[in-house]
Amino acid sequence: MIKVGVFGASGRVGKLLLEDLKATPNMSVSVVYVRNELDFSIDPSILVTADMKSFLSACDVVIDFSLPEACETLLEQAIKTPKPLVVGTTGLNTHQLNLLKDASALMPILYATNMSLGVALLNKLVYQASAALEDFDIEIVEMHHKHKKDAPSGTALTLSESAARGRGLDIDKVRVSGRDGNIGARSKDEIAVMALRGGDIVGRHTVGFYNDGEFIELSHTATSRNTFSKGAIRAGKWLFEQEAGLYSIADCLEL
Repeated sequence: MIKVGVFGASGRVGKLLLEDLKATPNMSVSVVYVRNELDFSIDPSILVTADMKSFLSACDVVIDFSLPEACETLLEQAIKTPKPLVVGTTGLNTHQLNLLKDASALMPILYATNMSLGVALLNKLVYQASAALEDFDIEIVEMHHKHKKDAPSGTALTLSESAARGRGLDIDKVRVSGRDGNIGARSKDEIAVMALRGGDIVGRHTVGFYNDGEFIELSHTATSRNTFSKGAIRAGKWLFEQEAGLYSIADCLEL
């Protein structure tokens, strides 16, 4: 039985993890980390703690859906107490991403801005299309619920990186995330990533390849957050058997 520690249990995906793990063979929740008291009931056999060291000691693998600052704290402690980590937190800054890479030298870490099988495949298709359709303009639009704090979404940024890799471009030099006013014509290499927010949209990402006379759009729509929790559980089961290193959801799914 793989003992899972849920980091960010009070969040939308965190709550789903607790439910989905009940129905997962050979895996169970052993501990959850919370800074404050939980606002919902939980199995009394599960340890609830605000002590990071106790949290890591009580599990075999950690699944993290928290906030960037909390994820940073987790990584700092995990370096002292190595543990397989599935990190699904988005909006990480450069320091936090570097910390994640450093920690992966000591433990297996799977980092993904989106845990769904469909998005993993979408990234592969975007890479292939970008390379094949070299004269097409690339525009990415993502839509999420009104409560999402980071923009563009981590998934959209990952998709833009896949598109840039397909053409041998540096995404930091070609990404555009806003247009306003008389800005002139679109440049050939730019890859636009635009964010829409409203209502209760779980997540929708569209990558368009546009040329004179034709265009292709590749889209993925998440209709339930269980897509993310179940994907993370699958990743945790896989990661438990891996050596130290930094992995992606594509590695887990062998795409």
